[in-house]
Amino acid sequence: MNLDRVEKYTPEMLSVVRIVVALLFLEHGTAKLLGFPPSPHGEPAFMTLMWIQGLIELLGGALLALGLFTRPVAFILSGNMAVAYFMGHASKGLFPLINGGDAAILYCFIFLLFFVAGAGRWSLDAELAHDDRSGDYRVRSDHYGGRTAHGARGH
Repeated sequence: MNLDRVEKYTPEMLSVVRIVVALLFLEHGTAKLLGFPPSPHGEPAFMTLMWIQGLIELLGGALLALGLFTRPVAFILSGNMAVAYFMGHASKGLFPLINGGDAAILYCFIFLLFFVAGAGRWSLDAELAHDDRSGDYRVRSDHYGGRTAHGARGH
């Protein structure tokens, strides 16, 4: 398989993954604050920790889905999920499968990835910068002597 043919789609795939993850995360916020889809835990009382968590999920998920302020939002969401894991799951057992924290861990690290990698090609961050290089979608290094995706496009 010629990896250059696949690697050239990295910027777009990063955007697709960001949008899907953000919409899944946004769903947690809409369940808590808007009651849709209905949450098994009900709607939290105004200004409680769960209500604030719902607000972070709603706003953060929406901004991440749009690719607006991706890096700072992803950093905040990553830390938020780390705190959620240790406050809500870690005390229930050592293993994430047992304590129900595997989703929090996955969200934490995928948000950390978006903090480092950026939003991808399809984002409002890239549009507002009017520069096809914003969002840091290009492959930056050439560790193995091959061409980078950025170089392969003739940039």
